[in-house]
Amino acid sequence: MGLAAAYQALCDGHQVSVLEAAPEAGGMSAHFDFGGVSLERFYHFICRSDQPTLDLLQEVGISNKLNWKETSMGFYSQGQLLPWGDPLSLLRVPRCSLMTKVRYGLFVFACMHRSDWTTLEKIDAKTWVTRWCGADGYNRFWRSLLDYKFHEYSDRISAAWMWSRIRRVGESRKSMMTEELGYLEGGSKTLVEAMVNAIDSRGGQIHLNTAAHAIQIENNKVTGIETAKGNFPSDYVISTVPTPLVSKLLSQVDAPWKLAYERIHAMGVCCVIMKLKRSVSSHFWINIEDKAIEIPGVIEFSNLREVGHTIVYIPYYLPSHHPKFAWTKDAFIQDSMRCLMKLNLTLTMDDLVDASVFRLKHAQPVCEVGFASLLPPVQTPIEGLQIADTAFYYPEDRSIAESIRLGRKMAREIACTP
Repeated sequence: MGLAAAYQALCDGHQVSVLEAAPEAGGMSAHFDFGGVSLERFYHFICRSDQPTLDLLQEVGISNKLNWKETSMGFYSQGQLLPWGDPLSLLRVPRCSLMTKVRYGLFVFACMHRSDWTTLEKIDAKTWVTRWCGADGYNRFWRSLLDYKFHEYSDRISAAWMWSRIRRVGESRKSMMTEELGYLEGGSKTLVEAMVNAIDSRGGQIHLNTAAHAIQIENNKVTGIETAKGNFPSDYVISTVPTPLVSKLLSQVDAPWKLAYERIHAMGVCCVIMKLKRSVSSHFWINIEDKAIEIPGVIEFSNLREVGHTIVYIPYYLPSHHPKFAWTKDAFIQDSMRCLMKLNLTLTMDDLVDASVFRLKHAQPVCEVGFASLLPPVQTPIEGLQIADTAFYYPEDRSIAESIRLGRKMAREIACTP
């Protein structure tokens, strides 16, 4: 989002400095070297409906790097790995009543043809899904997703967030029977590097390892950013840091509106990335409904973007106070392999080649019922200061497309430079 805002501001004629706390640009889209393979720390994919991404790829000259591939989804339930994501797969789910299947199918159909989410903002996802699919449908197909993604907040998640997620996944389908997702040659790094080059070529400056310590304000107007490397005078500031960190940046402000950022909660994530000798399945993603596997699913990324190895992402969504968040790398690897060996009974520990673990304390916003009313305006009461993070995509879920859309929108709303 920060790079998109900087790129747009430069296109509009502003002078721009990007302050990045990490040693590389890209945020959650940044890559790492995984034994000679360049991979995202947190997996990404592109949908046909991700128009902001498609437009930016064209603008920065890398649309030819975008490829589309037919992928599939699996569903692990009651000890079986089943195909998932199309009407025939739904009908073939064993030990599930025909009525539950019909109600589930009607629910997804209704989601895909719904455009207004305002009434869904007032109801929790559990109640909404149960109303459509029944208790059995909710417990079988949705409960694990909410429980292992939001933990103590699982019964308070907005139905609008759930609807948006279902719709985006549904729009990734090439047809009723075929799913199609996009990826960039070289991964998200290809887009990040193209944006960095575009910013540099337009005279923008990117300062790495430069965390913002405080937003400087005088007479209710932003004047700059304080960092350990010095101050950066500014007429306008766009903050895209996680909202739980905003209050610290606004240490000069003593006003009730600042409390709005503290009311927004976020789940952390510990993402295990594994390199294996063999494939787990033919699916890109597998949803999991099993009380013994405390994760919402696994992503076999190499079934979308071929990287010469089997690469699997196992995301553990956890509040940062959860005991598992403090697990060692080895503990996560052992638990992840145990999960994978349940999904594919032929796998053994000998199939593990390498593994890495990345953690973020503020990864997934907790979009509770009435979340829209909790979000403060992007334009703060401080002149020249805009603040947003992934929570502000609501009801949309996190994606590169939403980052680009909101980042560019924020930059466009800056007053024209005299």
